[in-house]
Amino acid sequence: MDLIKLSDDDNSVRLRVIGRRKRGVLPMHDLLDAEIIVESSFIKGRLDVCFYLSALEEWSLALNTLSAGRNAEWLDSGNGPTIKIELPDDDCDVPSVFIEDASGSGTSAIIPIALNEGWIEEQRAHLREVMRTWPSEVLKTSSGAYEWRH
Repeated sequence: MDLIKLSDDDNSVRLRVIGRRKRGVLPMHDLLDAEIIVESSFIKGRLDVCFYLSALEEWSLALNTLSAGRNAEWLDSGNGPTIKIELPDDDCDVPSVFIEDASGSGTSAIIPIALNEGWIEEQRAHLREVMRTWPSEVLKTSSGAYEWRH
């Protein structure tokens, strides 16, 4: 299931959620496995990622930032890939998606994508669907202590 799906006729960036990392194991139950898929006429690439369901709130905030006309960044936890979306400006007439894996492979890609009007709401719909499919079921009660939500 796609959490992020940005594409035009030539380029695309997707973040596809695969599922829970360790279903039924506290606290790993709320850790999602996913992959970033980049495709253009010039490059194709795939990068495995994982993140806690709590990061979905940060993605929601990033979408709010984009909706307000400002650039946004997501998954910048310091030990994995980062996704940045820069909106058009004087130098570029279409949004650009930056994928950077500085701590892993050391690679990055900049993908310009001519997005249709309403693309932010489409991303919000993807987010809602992911949250419905994989709801948070783990509650952190104190440092290092977890229990199942009731």
